[in-house]
Amino acid sequence: MSTIPFIEARFFNPAEGRIELETRFMRRLRKLRCRRIPPDLPAPPDEIDAPGKISDADLMGIIRFGDDDEARIKRRVKRILECRKVASGLEHLKRDDLERLEVLKDGARLISIRNEHHADELAAALHEDMPWMAPATEMVWHAMRRSVREGWPGLRMPPLLLDGPPGIGKSHWARRLGALLSTSTTVIEATGENASFGIVGSQRGWGGSYPGRLIETVLQSRIANPVMVVDEVEKAGRATSTSGQAFGLAEALLPLLEPLTAQRWSCPYYQVKFDMSWVIWVLTSNDCRLLPGPLLSRCPPIRLRHLILAELLAFVRREGAKRALSETSIEAICEILSHPSLRQHQPSLRVAARMLQRAAELELLNGLQ
Repeated sequence: MSTIPFIEARFFNPAEGRIELETRFMRRLRKLRCRRIPPDLPAPPDEIDAPGKISDADLMGIIRFGDDDEARIKRRVKRILECRKVASGLEHLKRDDLERLEVLKDGARLISIRNEHHADELAAALHEDMPWMAPATEMVWHAMRRSVREGWPGLRMPPLLLDGPPGIGKSHWARRLGALLSTSTTVIEATGENASFGIVGSQRGWGGSYPGRLIETVLQSRIANPVMVVDEVEKAGRATSTSGQAFGLAEALLPLLEPLTAQRWSCPYYQVKFDMSWVIWVLTSNDCRLLPGPLLSRCPPIRLRHLILAELLAFVRREGAKRALSETSIEAICEILSHPSLRQHQPSLRVAARMLQRAAELELLNGLQ
């Protein structure tokens, strides 16, 4: 697994603070002045052979530091610390925020595809689970193979917009993709978020400002290419500040969906630049016609169809076996979904998933009794 620089900042050794720097300068000055000591007097040990020790000569009072020496050392240390603060790019942050970002000082990991055969296996497993999502799976398959052929350090994938009827499992497919890739996955309901703030965070100065789910996902996993799912993106609202400025989800996503701008994306909350160009974006919509043109130009919609009853029943049997459900429970769910009274409705993966979850809870409850 490769590691890439992720945050545009410098982290200095915390063990080289003010006291440590002042001590180092004092030892250096003492060493320089030791050369003037008469040869018949004891000299201080070399700081490499005996680091941290105070010399015998210093203890005897032969080498003394005056007030001017100490003041000069303190001024120099102060200038060094100020220059470090500016060079770090983090001088505006509080200690708590600095400690949170410090986990990225050595970079972030990239999930990669071992070879083209590995890409074929992952795509086959994804297609077997949800064959009606074939157009999306094919896009992922080509992206995985290209990452291998191009020799990239990790998996890079263009942003995906899954457009199709509700209940066909678009977000389930995205979660399954993240599981197969062994990367972290975050699902964000666009209808339940305060416009873009839930994803990218809010600027300092807004009431109750906070970091977004995007940077939080990377901080928790230390993976630079997590799967970020934005569900029902066309239903996202717009936030309005006290000054009347409106900010929508599409506007926040645009720089993140463009690799060149995402490579130096500025976080509204931390006000630091991060490399978000490796993030795997999966947007879902029920009607992409409601989305703005700039977003559609970055994410050409992948048109998806309804699933048929046979595909839904096959999914129930596979998923039921994975959850170790009894054959009785699995067949009962299939019988309900196949009932003639439901034929007038389109098969829904969402309904089937709820039934599987309920069956698992009931079997667990019965097992405890």
